Amino acid sequence: MGRQTITVILFDLGGVLVTWDGTGELTRLTEGRLNREQARKYFLQSTWMNLFESGKCTPAVFAKGMVSDLSLPITPDEFLESFLSWDRGFEPGSQELLKKLRPHFLLGCVSNNNILHWTRLCRRYRMERLFHKLYPSHEIGMVKPSQKVFEYVVTDIGGSPEQFLFFDDNPECVENARQTGLNAEQVAGVEGVERALKTLNFL
Repeated sequence: MGRQTITVILFDLGGVLVTWDGTGELTRLTEGRLNREQARKYFLQSTWMNLFESGKCTPAVFAKGMVSDLSLPITPDEFLESFLSWDRGFEPGSQELLKKLRPHFLLGCVSNNNILHWTRLCRRYRMERLFHKLYPSHEIGMVKPSQKVFEYVVTDIGGSPEQFLFFDDNPECVENARQTGLNAEQVAGVEGVERALKTLNFL
């Protein structure tokens, strides 16, 4: 992989460019019944998370399902209030990095997201000025780590998978992106992205 072969850089948001502590909050809400790794896997495998983040249920139905599924000692409304706060916006330096890369690469975000967090992000930031392409899961109707997500993005943008570089914090998403033919790196936070880009001589 070289800079001359990569034309598209794709980013996950939560845990990569955006501060999101759902794993820690879920550990707290379950009073330790789920540790951080179990909470991370729950978000990828949960029926209710998948339904909500693929745009197939309302926030109210999602909250009721999550409270019941996890036997949480709070009401669905209280869960939604807490859930909304888990997404805390772009990490310092994230927007500056995107602005630095934007003239040289087509930038896209490929994020498991939902109408609540996505609406909040779009109100706070001009997402279309940071990325050329936006692929929130609740709008495309698919969630990572499904390979169908990566196939969809490559088809929509055009070109061959080898021209794409993808950053995510979940190893399952990175592995399936690679299985689809993309170059992919597991990173934690914007500092992890910058280290990877420097290693690849992209910065």
